[in-house]
Amino acid sequence: MLKQGKVYKFGDNIDTDVIIPARYLNTQDEKELASYCMIDIDTAFAGNVREGDIIVAGSNFGCGSSREHAPISIKASGVSVIIAKSFARIFYRNAINIGLAIMESEEASKKIMEGDEINVDLTSGKIVNITRGEEYFAEPFPEFVQNIINCNGYINSIKKVKSWKK
Repeated sequence: MLKQGKVYKFGDNIDTDVIIPARYLNTQDEKELASYCMIDIDTAFAGNVREGDIIVAGSNFGCGSSREHAPISIKASGVSVIIAKSFARIFYRNAINIGLAIMESEEASKKIMEGDEINVDLTSGKIVNITRGEEYFAEPFPEFVQNIINCNGYINSIKKVKSWKK
């Protein structure tokens, strides 16, 4: 599966309270959550991000509380994949559960810059920086995790498996 978009770059230790501040957690509406995504670190993010765009970050992305609202707000904002040096353990799992593609690549995290246009192949782990003419690599997910992402989340992947067995 290929993803292509413009990069929004963030640093290390971007916690869930920065991704979606607690004061906006009074709704379950995904589009409303998306309208406040990253508001405390980049007030223009929610208004500028477009469907398919990509977040690139440093280490420990998604640290902090275990709120599932954080990856939900990112996905609902239109972000197609997050590439980081590393992810907080609970954010990593929550992202997969909702079908948000994430990849770990130290080289891509360091070399990709804000505004670059990149192409990401989730199946092979190949990341192409179209702007800079560079390639980086990330370890691709195993097939069953790719299936969860392709089905738009864990629950949908289970429903699909159940429908196959009927």
